Amino acid sequence: MDKHLIIFARAPRYGCVKKRLASDIGKAKAFQFYRGQLKTLVKRMGAQPHWKTWVISTPDAEAAYMQNLFPNQHILPQGNGDLGQRMARFLGDVLPVGPAVLIGSDIPAISSNHIRKAFKSLDNHDATFGPAPDGGYWMVGLKRFRPHPAGFMENVRWSSQYTLADTISTLPKTFKVKLLDELEDVDDGPSYSRWQQIKTN
Repeated sequence: MDKHLIIFARAPRYGCVKKRLASDIGKAKAFQFYRGQLKTLVKRMGAQPHWKTWVISTPDAEAAYMQNLFPNQHILPQGNGDLGQRMARFLGDVLPVGPAVLIGSDIPAISSNHIRKAFKSLDNHDATFGPAPDGGYWMVGLKRFRPHPAGFMENVRWSSQYTLADTISTLPKTFKVKLLDELEDVDDGPSYSRWQQIKTN
């Protein structure tokens, strides 16, 4: 079975990405950060022979633009629904059978080693998560048994200190869950400043 790396991404259009970050550092810097981060991430992960990389984009109307931006990658639109419904769909049965790891596109510290560790953890766990300092997570992976877990990612309090705990609570009680390294996404001015400091050190 193939391993599937799923990158959830927003089409990098000026003024349409990282709006909370843009309110702190300006639209131009936020756009430059996001576009550069996305291109670096897709290039790095898409070159790996150990998994198949999928870029799952939003809004759906920008799928052709994303395919032009990343001509050698598998691009699919996210489709309808809230974030949980869209993530659960692609961790469900949309893609071919095999372990799947889903990541966001605004976490500069993600390396291919983090992804290898995530897939390795699914050898003896049913689900794996990469926690974030704010109570959310930068990565979620499933071994992907059939059928898809009923109720997965329903009624999650997104963008809150409860996001990770809520998501884990939607998994079957019998699932073995592994927590991996904590990484921070860049969502606002303070997190951007921390990333800048790490980058220059």
